[in-house]
Amino acid sequence: MSNTYDLAGKFAIVTGGAKSIGRAIAELFLANGCGVCIWDADRAEVPGARSALVDITRSDDIRRGLAELGDAQRIDILVNCAGYLGRATSFKDHDPGDWQRIIDVNLAGTMRVTQAVLPRMLQQRSGRIVNLGSLAGREGLPGITAYSAASAGIIALTKALGREIASENVFVNCVAPGPIDTDMIRDLGPEVVDRMIQDSPLRRLGQRDEVAHLVAWLCTEASRFNTGAVFDMSGGRARS
Repeated sequence: MSNTYDLAGKFAIVTGGAKSIGRAIAELFLANGCGVCIWDADRAEVPGARSALVDITRSDDIRRGLAELGDAQRIDILVNCAGYLGRATSFKDHDPGDWQRIIDVNLAGTMRVTQAVLPRMLQQRSGRIVNLGSLAGREGLPGITAYSAASAGIIALTKALGREIASENVFVNCVAPGPIDTDMIRDLGPEVVDRMIQDSPLRRLGQRDEVAHLVAWLCTEASRFNTGAVFDMSGGRARS
């Protein structure tokens, strides 16, 4: 897509930016003049971006990541994109260690990073926070119950925090994708992916760059009356 966004001079932290949707967001930001630091548990090699090895389940990693940026670094944008889907299974058979990790990465990780970064935005009296949720969090999808619960928590966090800090000129929004063509979705297996495609009115998976464009728009001044909102990105699949 050839769309451009006025992000020149801004600085963003993108969690989970080493690959997939997070990488697409980081690359689009960079292409539109935004400085980017990627926080990921895996090493990120995105030309033009700074990066730090940050496991968002570890508060010490998050504090170190902020310290490496320095106290003087302005943070205009935070994109919470790091996520873990786990495996598709019935809840009664879901290993507790796996579903606890889903909650810890997706929901608790988003909360940890946001709570660490938010003071800088409040001090600046400006900022944009975009949380990546999921269609699963809006509707609850069988076979990925824990992921649905974690995503629903991200949606509720977005709504509550968006209301709480709206007067501080810090806007918090959520993008809730349906199935996007990523390794995380493909790893569920061809039968699951085929069902997802058949359930979509557009009869396809979404693309990573399509998610990135919506996130970028939410971080511009064009989106200045949106906070505490959840933006559907499901190709018409969402029913609520």
